[in-house]
Amino acid sequence: MIQMSSLKANTKNLSVALLFFFTAFYSMSQTFTPKDEGSKVKFVIKNFGINTSGTFQGLSGTIRFDPANLSVALFNVSVDAKTIDTDIRARDNHLRKPEYFDVDKYPKINIVSTKITRTNTTGYFYFYGNLMIKGVSKEISFPFTAISKDGGYLFAGEFKMNRRDFSVGSNSFSLSDELTVKLTVFANKN
Repeated sequence: MIQMSSLKANTKNLSVALLFFFTAFYSMSQTFTPKDEGSKVKFVIKNFGINTSGTFQGLSGTIRFDPANLSVALFNVSVDAKTIDTDIRARDNHLRKPEYFDVDKYPKINIVSTKITRTNTTGYFYFYGNLMIKGVSKEISFPFTAISKDGGYLFAGEFKMNRRDFSVGSNSFSLSDELTVKLTVFANKN
């Protein structure tokens, strides 16, 4: 009986020590907030065979990043869908409608990492995660850089996606299904 209570006490002490260790370890990772200033969320798509681009703003979310400890890295970042800007107001208003981004029902476009790893190239990392548009989540992955800047980081990467995977528009003779998303996101410490 004495051994059992001693075992319970040791198990409890070990649990408390492990909880403290993981909490301290987790809190050592640096947390950053993405900012619109110094950032650009851009897409490029062919429309009638011509590259057409647009941007989004309204960055929000949290980034935990420490290049020395990628096991605790996390990117959970959103943009406001209603901020779409292609330099043509009528087109932007059309893209906000239910057929495309349906911004009243789905105000945010969100990207969340599931894993961040190193690449074979110095200064490059690899993002694995999910992109959510209009309530549809799809896995994505792409290489990116992280450059220390002004007490934060400037993250830059790009990936290709199919707009129809997210029910953004329908089959179109003039508008390509595939587009490129180019991310340059500045985030500073909380």
